[in-house]
Amino acid sequence: MRAKGSFAEYTSENGGRVLLLFLLFVLAIYEFITAGFSAFAIVCMLPVVVLVVVGAFHYRMATFWALMGINYFIQWKSFPVQGIPTSLPNEMLELLLLALAIIDVKDQHYERTANIMLIALISWAGFCTIEVLNDSCGLGINVGAWYTGARMMAFQLLYAFLIYVLYITSPKVLIQYLFVWAGLSIFASFWVWKQQHMGLTQMENAFLQGRGRTTHIINGGATIRLFSIFSDAANFGVNMAATAVAYLIFAINCKLQRLRWFFLATGLICTWGMFPSGTRTATFCLFAGFAVYIFLSKSVKIAVPVSIGFALVYFILAFTTIGNGNASIRRMRSGFNKNDASANQRTINQEVMKKYLADAPWGIGLGMGYENVPANNKFRKLATIPPDSEYVFIWIRTGPVGLTVFLLTTAVMFAGACWIVLFRIDNKSLRGIGAGLCSAFVSIQLGGYANQVLMQFPNCLLFYGGLSLVYVLPHIEKEWVEMEEREYAKQEERKRLKLEKKRASRV
Repeated sequence: MRAKGSFAEYTSENGGRVLLLFLLFVLAIYEFITAGFSAFAIVCMLPVVVLVVVGAFHYRMATFWALMGINYFIQWKSFPVQGIPTSLPNEMLELLLLALAIIDVKDQHYERTANIMLIALISWAGFCTIEVLNDSCGLGINVGAWYTGARMMAFQLLYAFLIYVLYITSPKVLIQYLFVWAGLSIFASFWVWKQQHMGLTQMENAFLQGRGRTTHIINGGATIRLFSIFSDAANFGVNMAATAVAYLIFAINCKLQRLRWFFLATGLICTWGMFPSGTRTATFCLFAGFAVYIFLSKSVKIAVPVSIGFALVYFILAFTTIGNGNASIRRMRSGFNKNDASANQRTINQEVMKKYLADAPWGIGLGMGYENVPANNKFRKLATIPPDSEYVFIWIRTGPVGLTVFLLTTAVMFAGACWIVLFRIDNKSLRGIGAGLCSAFVSIQLGGYANQVLMQFPNCLLFYGGLSLVYVLPHIEKEWVEMEEREYAKQEERKRLKLEKKRASRV
């Protein structure tokens, strides 16, 4: 007879759980000894992952919002989760959300995924899958390196599309999404203000004095390029410019006052936020985004003042010295200098790359970097030379063939979104949201042309996901119009009551 409360009695009643925990403990110790702390930490987090999965079944939209937050903060130098691959939390949540969508078939709008953007993304992902066979470096097929490259360059684009289309399915969720995106962007702008006026954290300062010293401390230490909660200043500046474009366009077209003022404030805050980054490309991203909007607006009343405003800004930056007392403005203005040493060095580097790639039309292979290509290899130079651009990075890894496929698929999905904005959406404010998302997509693409930011966090999910939303807008237009009419009626009623109260006070 077993003694009451004995270990034997406990294990007989809870044997499965005890055995599972014991096996996890043994696995964690084994991974710590053989693979180090990172693998140990991942095993220790498995019970937490199980709890997250169980919770996700009950709170699916909470999981989506968690993805938004983690995607935005994962590059923050002060982010509490360290020692694990940067993309792991994002990828786990994305796959979890897709699994939940597959399990709950009846509540999903799968028909909305059937569009030209999905075809373009599948084409690009298919090409990147074929790249697993690329052995230009003569080192054999490296599936691990290939998958690391493919999921960052192709699969995460497909994940972003599917998650946005399947989870942002109504005007209510769309507005919530725009508020969350705005809130995250405003926090990033606040944090760069905090870095300016209150200093850097210990981790941020360590980055600035270490890896970021040559690119973020310039002009002999007179100018410090700030990066907020992002990986670096270029990533931050380009993101702020593209976000500013989106929200300023939302504000121009919005019918509801409370939303219009909020969007306008967000756009102006993000416009200010891009300047402390000292990222010259950000200025061009802003111009490019509004140039696209002038085309999509189909309105002379909008096109003329926007064109005049940005022509004036261009003239001030390119042909005057107004604002030169501000280091950030001086830095932005240098982008118009054709003799800039940094731009010339990039041109020289690309000429070197072109000679090597003549022998590698399919590139050196996805995931192939300095840690994969040995020093005596013919393509070692390509694996180590700074690409300074997302497009150049893709060119090196997939060659002229891959870059052509990427450009074609990008053009197709963008053209499809523009077609929807121009011809399939009748409501002005909803068309403004579509135009803002298309314009922001062009802004981030231009940023990717000049800096390696296109596939960085949080840009990929925000802007590829944002473009996929354009394909959803025609499906929710009827609900949007009904919602807008209700809110507009309330807005007009509040105005009427306020006017009556004002008149009564005069009597």
